[in-house]
Amino acid sequence: MKTKTAIVLSCLIGVVVWSGGYEFSRAQPSAKQPSVKIAVVNVREVFRRCKRNAQYRQEAMAEYRQAMTEIEKLSKEIEAEEAGLKALKPGSADHLKQYREVLHKKADLEAKQKYLQQQRALKDQRQTEQLYQDVLRITGEIAQNKELDMVFDKQEPEFPASSGDELMLTLSTHKLLYSGGCLDITDEVVSRLDEAGK
Repeated sequence: MKTKTAIVLSCLIGVVVWSGGYEFSRAQPSAKQPSVKIAVVNVREVFRRCKRNAQYRQEAMAEYRQAMTEIEKLSKEIEAEEAGLKALKPGSADHLKQYREVLHKKADLEAKQKYLQQQRALKDQRQTEQLYQDVLRITGEIAQNKELDMVFDKQEPEFPASSGDELMLTLSTHKLLYSGGCLDITDEVVSRLDEAGK
């Protein structure tokens, strides 16, 4: 009886040890698991270096200078007409006519300044949107060609921050803290953007 019990007990211990070893071997990671291929691109650097953005900035500055010349001309006309008002008798027909002209020109000047500001902001926004869409498309193409799994924006924060709000914005948006050993495809993205712009 003792022998039978010892044999059964030995068999049970053998089964438990075998099944525990089997479960342990299943829990171990396989040495042949595929590694994730990750790259980085500095989008801010792409915007800064690409020729299309530089050309847009030059054209935008030329348009702005031209608009400012017109605004300055109108401003000088207003100043001259205001000076002419002083020579006219207040309440006279000539004084009222001149005063009305000054008011119309001031309203026109203010409208032109607001329009210029709004137009410039809208053009900048459209340019940035289109350029960013192209950066995303080109980054996707490069990632597929190089068989990359992920590409992160490697944008270095700028310190010191100009304000507490700017610092909080940096802390909340800066997500990639380290990218040592990752492939940096920034130069390739800039190159392809420049080629596409030719």
